[in-house]
Amino acid sequence: MSGARLNRRGLLQGGSLVLLLGLHEIARGATIVAVRVWPAEDYTRVTIESDGRLNSQQLVVGNPPRLAVDIEGIDLNPALRELVGKIKPDDPYINGLRVGQFAPSVVRIVFDLKQAVAPQVFSLAPVAAYRDRLVLDLYPQKPIDPLETFIAERMREVPKTQAQPPSRGAPPVAEAPAAPKAGAQASDPLGELMAQQAARSPQQPSPGASAAAGRAPATGGLPLPVPPTASAPAPAPARAAPTPSQTDRIIIVALDPGHGGEDPGAIGSNGTREKDIVLQIAHRLRERINASNVNGNPMRAFLTRDADFFVPLGVRVQKARRVQADLFVSIHADAFTTPDARGASVFALSQGGASSSAARWLANKENQADKIGGVNVGNHEVQVQRALLDMSTTAQINDSLKLGGAVLGEIRGIGARLHKGQVEQAGFAVLKAPDIPSVLVETAFISNPEEEAKLRSAAYQEDLADALMRGIQRYFAQNPPLARSRQL
Repeated sequence: MSGARLNRRGLLQGGSLVLLLGLHEIARGATIVAVRVWPAEDYTRVTIESDGRLNSQQLVVGNPPRLAVDIEGIDLNPALRELVGKIKPDDPYINGLRVGQFAPSVVRIVFDLKQAVAPQVFSLAPVAAYRDRLVLDLYPQKPIDPLETFIAERMREVPKTQAQPPSRGAPPVAEAPAAPKAGAQASDPLGELMAQQAARSPQQPSPGASAAAGRAPATGGLPLPVPPTASAPAPAPARAAPTPSQTDRIIIVALDPGHGGEDPGAIGSNGTREKDIVLQIAHRLRERINASNVNGNPMRAFLTRDADFFVPLGVRVQKARRVQADLFVSIHADAFTTPDARGASVFALSQGGASSSAARWLANKENQADKIGGVNVGNHEVQVQRALLDMSTTAQINDSLKLGGAVLGEIRGIGARLHKGQVEQAGFAVLKAPDIPSVLVETAFISNPEEEAKLRSAAYQEDLADALMRGIQRYFAQNPPLARSRQL
């Protein structure tokens, strides 16, 4: 009996020791390992990475605008102090911040704001190279419509376009914008559109953000990081019969540089990041598009992002739909598990199965971007987002295959090696705009050292931009854009 009592006593003592150790771990809390700030016109993101999940409370105060965030269960450490120095003077939303130990195991961060914000604060579980993350997304209290932003930017660039010749390396098929017809009331159709919008909404302030950094589109309160006050998206425009000569409107091409912000995309052996390369190529292609026309109608490029910030997959699609884009071109640079894979590829959407196991693998990989980049999925409108991305039509896919074929042929024409000689298909989420021909271009394998070096080359980026431009022009030559009104 005494032996049994001793055994029971030993078990109880051991259990007490385990309990005390557990309480000690709870009391110790998490440790901050890294902080990052991603300023952009769309929104500013602050990411606090730690070795355990963080709990926080936040309070927005008015005059002057400030945001106070209390993070529980941590102590102030050098990594968190670095946050102060990461605020840039040109941040659209944060003027500065203060951080301090507010109470035992409670750190308070006070953001001094440049304007009123609608913050979203949420946690992300460990994924890829990241540990637990606390994310603070600071959105403007009154979001700006991406179409209004796009128009304002184009209006500011009209004098530059008229005064300067097309950029170096523009392909021969890219015509200069046509001169206005006699009796025309404005030199650029965007001016007419801007005037119409001003007449309808005289009380709205003039937007001041860049074209590529249009605000997250107003789509009925999307689950992705957009302010909850957003309105519903514009319905898909009716597809009228194309005219044989010209469409008498602006031709808009949405360019979608993949990844961004928290999501670097693929990384080459020399540290080249996919998100940087594809943004550079998109900027070069934008110059060519803006200096071109289709049958006398000016072309304009719209970028889903024009800086280093994260845009969720669904928001990319919705931005393109909000500006009523005629085409959607998503630009990427792939990676594989070995450095042997090489070559460019072009993909269209598939409503069924993927055209190959490689296409399926790549689509699954690209569709993980929201998990890595960080999306607030706690909102109740997740079903709305899924419904939007399930409306793709057979007609859209057929047009996408034509666009993909034209682009692939031009990439072959610059001597680039092709991973596949035909357009492939898979279920890429970013290609699911139901009313816009959409392709995803994998420019090369950044995981291949030779192709990584080419992607870093300005000359090769120029060649790629030329090829993409010629592919777009070739597509429109065979498939005239449909005439439709661009009323807001």
